[in-house]
Amino acid sequence: MARKRAVLLQDDSIDAHAEWRRDYEQQLPHDKAVTNRSGIEIKPLYTPNDWNDASYVGDLGYPGQPPMTRGIYATMHRGRTWSQRQLIGLGTPLDYNQRLKRLIDAGTSAISLIPCNSVYRGYDIDEVDPLLVGTCGTTVNTIDDMDVCFRGINIGRISTAMNDPLPFTLLALLLAVAKRRGVSWDHVTGTSNQSDYISHFVANHMFFRLALPASRRLLVDHIAFCNQWVPNWNPLSVVGQHMQQAGATPAQAMAFTLCTAIQYAEDCINRDMDPETFLPRFTFFFDIAISFFEEIAKFRAGRRLWQKIVRQRFGVTNSKAWRFKFHAQTSGVDLTRQQPLNNIARVTTQAMAGIFGGLQSLHTDAYDEVLSTPTEAAAQIAISTQNILRDEAHLTDVIDPLAGSYYVETLTNQMEQKIEALIGQIDAAGGMFKAVEQGIVQNMVGESAREFAHQVETGEQVIVGVNAFQAEEDGSVRQPLERPEPHRIQNQLDQLRSFKAARDQSKVQSALDKLTAAANSDDINVFAEVVDAAIAGVTHGEIVACLRREMGAGEPLISI
Repeated sequence: MARKRAVLLQDDSIDAHAEWRRDYEQQLPHDKAVTNRSGIEIKPLYTPNDWNDASYVGDLGYPGQPPMTRGIYATMHRGRTWSQRQLIGLGTPLDYNQRLKRLIDAGTSAISLIPCNSVYRGYDIDEVDPLLVGTCGTTVNTIDDMDVCFRGINIGRISTAMNDPLPFTLLALLLAVAKRRGVSWDHVTGTSNQSDYISHFVANHMFFRLALPASRRLLVDHIAFCNQWVPNWNPLSVVGQHMQQAGATPAQAMAFTLCTAIQYAEDCINRDMDPETFLPRFTFFFDIAISFFEEIAKFRAGRRLWQKIVRQRFGVTNSKAWRFKFHAQTSGVDLTRQQPLNNIARVTTQAMAGIFGGLQSLHTDAYDEVLSTPTEAAAQIAISTQNILRDEAHLTDVIDPLAGSYYVETLTNQMEQKIEALIGQIDAAGGMFKAVEQGIVQNMVGESAREFAHQVETGEQVIVGVNAFQAEEDGSVRQPLERPEPHRIQNQLDQLRSFKAARDQSKVQSALDKLTAAANSDDINVFAEVVDAAIAGVTHGEIVACLRREMGAGEPLISI
């Protein structure tokens, strides 16, 4: 009897669907095809014919268990909410320290250090135009600078992300400060947040300092050193953010990120490192675009694919290595200079997508980030946005609350298929290193960027305040953060000059000699010598200059 009733209900459902389809086509006879940023066609309605709970075990399972679609921990945000990891970079080390303490008081639970652009480019502040110093991040060149950045902060108790391209001088300086303060390195936790050199060569040329082969060597040295001496530090953050902000679609960004992680895992294995040991410390960093459901599906599909890659491709049995741990940042490229207060709504939407996608830590952009380094008031709104979503909107009450949605599950499966197809293309090219070396990935990203730009120019993609819903603005919220006061920058330059003069020059020269020897030997860990150099008082710019001289400078691989 029950079986007959089920058949009758199914027949009724078919009839109802046909009736709906007729009504839909009558009311919208010229409906246009809709596709998301990844090129997946989006239907107007999803039903059990697209996805049904017979696929539950294979597609979803339970949080903390394969296939990991629903999250990497059994309790997810109900047991422990995401870390609020605001990216902070401002002026001098003292400026950074003062803002950091205020943001911790406002609710920030993990911290990041964004250095000055001069640092990103591999120079000390006395090597660049003083007018540029401290405008985009913090001037950190020495062990003393790092000490001031974290004055009054217990670096053995708070997780710290260093936005620190190789040769990872910021982590070296942090470890030097830990040694100075008597903090054991196994108490230092956090992430080398810009360690992914491949993403730099694809999409962020400011960040690469050394030639591609040298970068490959240094990253593996860094991973090996941290695994041995700083065991609670994540030496690798594979970055999808750069590629997506450069124009990659969400599916491309996820695929290229996974391909990069595969490449790094293979490089470590080729250095006789055990994937059971090093893979649990691999982490990921993604952009969250405003394409809400697409981003949720991207993260769910990526999490499912990573556990499959780790288990099947690398044969890893350590369940901690199956976890797709990722930090995400709301997308700055979606923010607009026009009507900047609208960016608060954009950031909120992006943050919700990241939360529903199961992230482990989150940075919410300030609405004025498109104008300058965020003002303090705007940064506090960004933090409050996370507090509201967590505590007022109760987004942490249910794990993976969109699971079982016909649309979300179908889209997750479609994203997984598209991502797997892209991984297959990169595998066929010989892996991510060779694909980037040949410019294959850069060209794919460039083409996607051009396509999206065309959609905006033609109005196919609406951007509120830019190509639609424009309005007169009084400019009252267009107050970018002021440049650091010249006398404060001059004081910082004077301190650097004094630091260099007061050092034990024989120790500095000895450390540089050892760093040079390591760069020219296959048997010495280069990052170990970077750390020793930082302890000896060698500056950031001096370390980078030495390695550039010995290992070659980074250059763009292709022109797009």
